[in-house]
Amino acid sequence: MSSVLGFRVSPVSAISSVRWHRFRVQAQSLDGRSSTVLSSESDSVNGASLVVETQKNGSMIEEERDVRLLRPIVEDKKSNKEDLAPLWDDGYGTVTVEDYFDAAKELCRSDGGPPRWFCPVECGSPLKDSPTLLFLPGIDGTGLGLSLHHKALGKAFEVRCLHIPVNDRTPFEGLVKLVEEAVKREYAVSPNKPIYLVGDSFGGCLALAIAARNPTIDLVLILANPATSFGRSQLQPLFPLLDALPDELHVAVPFLLSFIMGDPLKMASVNIGNGIPPTKKIEQLSGNLTALLPCLPELANVIPRDTLLWKLKLIKSAAAYANSRLHAVKAEVLVLASGKDYMLPSVNEAQRLAGSLQNCKVRNFKDNGHTLLLEDGIGLLTIIKGTCMYRNSRGHDLVRDFIPPSLTEFRYAMDQVVGLFRSLTGSVMFSTLEDGKIVKGLSGVPDEGPVLLVGYHNLLGLELVPLTHEFLSQKGIMLRGIAHPELFTRKTEIFSSEFSLVDWVKVLGGVPVSASNLFNLLSTKSHVLLYPGGAREALHYKGEEYKLIWPEHPEFVRMAARFGATIVPFGAVGEDDIAEIVLDYNDLIKIPLVNDYIRSMNSDSVKFRDEASGEVASQNLTIPVLLPKIPGRLYYLFGKPIRTKGMEKMLKDKENAKQLYLQIKSEVEGNIDYLIKKREEDPYRNLIDRKIYQAFYPPEIDHTPAFKP
Repeated sequence: MSSVLGFRVSPVSAISSVRWHRFRVQAQSLDGRSSTVLSSESDSVNGASLVVETQKNGSMIEEERDVRLLRPIVEDKKSNKEDLAPLWDDGYGTVTVEDYFDAAKELCRSDGGPPRWFCPVECGSPLKDSPTLLFLPGIDGTGLGLSLHHKALGKAFEVRCLHIPVNDRTPFEGLVKLVEEAVKREYAVSPNKPIYLVGDSFGGCLALAIAARNPTIDLVLILANPATSFGRSQLQPLFPLLDALPDELHVAVPFLLSFIMGDPLKMASVNIGNGIPPTKKIEQLSGNLTALLPCLPELANVIPRDTLLWKLKLIKSAAAYANSRLHAVKAEVLVLASGKDYMLPSVNEAQRLAGSLQNCKVRNFKDNGHTLLLEDGIGLLTIIKGTCMYRNSRGHDLVRDFIPPSLTEFRYAMDQVVGLFRSLTGSVMFSTLEDGKIVKGLSGVPDEGPVLLVGYHNLLGLELVPLTHEFLSQKGIMLRGIAHPELFTRKTEIFSSEFSLVDWVKVLGGVPVSASNLFNLLSTKSHVLLYPGGAREALHYKGEEYKLIWPEHPEFVRMAARFGATIVPFGAVGEDDIAEIVLDYNDLIKIPLVNDYIRSMNSDSVKFRDEASGEVASQNLTIPVLLPKIPGRLYYLFGKPIRTKGMEKMLKDKENAKQLYLQIKSEVEGNIDYLIKKREEDPYRNLIDRKIYQAFYPPEIDHTPAFKP
């Protein structure tokens, strides 16, 4: 059995035109006794063919095969991560499930040969020093299960997909050997890089088997509805009936399986935008479903009867093999589980695996079916980034390994995750020019980094959402927020195993507070968002609205001066227009049972400041009970930039550093006082007034007006 390496396969041949060139591909057999050479010369996609010369027992056997899907690998120059600007195009929505079926049909029509690897054309050239990602397919075996995610994943990984031909009958142990050899080759070339194994259903068993057999290789496993729960499948009573099913009735089986395995509505929603009117959404969904449903019977060609029966036996042996070796898995594991998986009990299985594996995270997707990776939702790269699973080396570095959010991620986060909050609060921002003039917008904030934005943390950090949105939409600048380290611990997953707002904080650039992270961010000339008051300020007590609770000693001034960073003090107000604190920490700690829970949560919280830091060091915190109000408005004022370039020597003196620190603190307080006073002049401070204005003026003209600075 040989594995063909070194060529690309286009999963969207029906919608892309490619020019073909002469190429040769060497395929080395697993036993080392035979080799295959592929060659082709053609200028046209249609009608192209290739001659496959297989050397066997010293003689050459020629076969003609369709090569419309083949393309040689061209080694393009790799780009650096800093070349990938925020709001880059990840291609999500340009490829649909209909394209998947078209590509699978082409691949199966001329599907000779043993299992082999291919590189999707759409992945393009990855960023410099990117790790390798090996995709292990589900029951279909096509290797096209990541079609919706190819372009995005191709930026962060060297993507290779395993294709198992329709008529192939390689046993599970043989597939394990094939994948294991690929893993060992990658490890030999780049021993300091992780190797990602993305296993879909059956591929999840294969990935776990590889990890169990290779505990010393740095592997990261992403398992989408892994088939380790096959023995508890809801369809077990039906499987024996497939043996007795007449051939003429088998054509209906894949059609029925398509509805069991995936949600057609989710599949048809892939390329429908979030911001369009409901009537337009329904119209597009109807059109997509009309185009998709005729494709579903193609599963009869992708999974014919004999293949289906073989695959069911293969999955059974794969599940038994993987389950018996879970104790040997040392790799990082992320399990993605669908809430509407009617083929496997995936949510329960994810919980079981989390308890059985040493280093396992879980994310549940309650509205998705078994074919999670082919359905509408969040991109796979987004999930990997949001769970802090992406890295280029053995150690995690959230600064060096950060990939800026794509346009799709940004729009989804702003519309679907925090869209209602943005709509209700209607933020408005002002900045200060070099001459001291206050203007609407962010023109006073320097475009070139390093820039350190230092400000007041509103209640629950409510001001963060508009900050991220405005800096990206107005200036194309990615703010890197210094966040509480508790957000990056496993404890946060206790509250929710779904992809949550905490995960989006990481996708949008949040890093845990530490001197090393601040050092690395400033050294890469980033725009860094810093709150000296931290969690104590964001979870303040009653009567502490707009009170700066900062440490006694300057913690960032000399670091900023070391890199010549520009410091921009800013104030933000509006929390008192959104909610009122009813019960704070001091009130809740007096309530029986509640106080035990609070003490328990605080006892094992991450401590990163000592008592010398003053009141801000207090870790006696909890989320207060709030009374929502009819929303007012959030206001921001960025003060005049303070340039530390050339001040390195002066700020080495602790007294000078402290004086600048007090100046920054004073300016933040002044900005807050200014906004509290001026917001009284805003005719659109009230939600109702803003909505009336927006009803008469198109949103693209400008933001709703505010007071004149």
